[in-house]
Amino acid sequence: MDWISGFISDLGTLQFWSSLLTIVFIDLLLAGDNAIVIGLAARNLPKETQKKAILWGTAGAVGIRILATVLVVWLLEIPFLLALGGVVLVWIAYKLLVQEDQHDNIKPAATLMASIRTIIIADAAMGLDNVIAVAGAAHGSFELVVLGLLISIPIVVWGSTLFIKIIDRYKWIIYAGSGVLAYTAAKMITHEKRFADFFGDNPALAWTFQAAIVALVIVAGIWTNAVKARQVQNKSRETL
Repeated sequence: MDWISGFISDLGTLQFWSSLLTIVFIDLLLAGDNAIVIGLAARNLPKETQKKAILWGTAGAVGIRILATVLVVWLLEIPFLLALGGVVLVWIAYKLLVQEDQHDNIKPAATLMASIRTIIIADAAMGLDNVIAVAGAAHGSFELVVLGLLISIPIVVWGSTLFIKIIDRYKWIIYAGSGVLAYTAAKMITHEKRFADFFGDNPALAWTFQAAIVALVIVAGIWTNAVKARQVQNKSRETL
């Protein structure tokens, strides 16, 4: 009963809803790989079987992801692991801006069970970024982890392809999402209990650090993408 009353009281706080929106946004932002894995694994199946593979494969993948995220939320209580998770998430935020498609190892399966197995295994292997990001945004709340993922499931299954198209059209969404991840990472570092004397007693320093991390990630991503674009242009000129 204490758990229920505590959960109900949290529903009336801005912190709860902002964290929930952050988790759902992270799930959507990082759902591109889910859509690609699902499409690649099930594309050789008959139409009627594809739907079953997508539903059961996604259900299995989400179940494993919930367990993994809950485990990470618990592990982040260990001293300095919250800060370490924040550092890892900074790298993930940067990689989101400069990522390249690497799905050559996802092979289409010939049977329903093989497709389901491929979806679950591939998602588990590729879902570390999502798990760390959601665990950091949840601030130790198992309810937020489960609720955020439950809201995201139907969108990931039926709407992730549409979301990918939206991202392709509006590139700024990627930068906004990377900024959200970077901010979540910075908060994980500043909320590390061992750093309480350093950041806790100086809110201005914590805000400055968080803003600097967000700016660093976005500027680094823009610079890296500019360098890559220049290299592609130089190669195309050499081939002419």
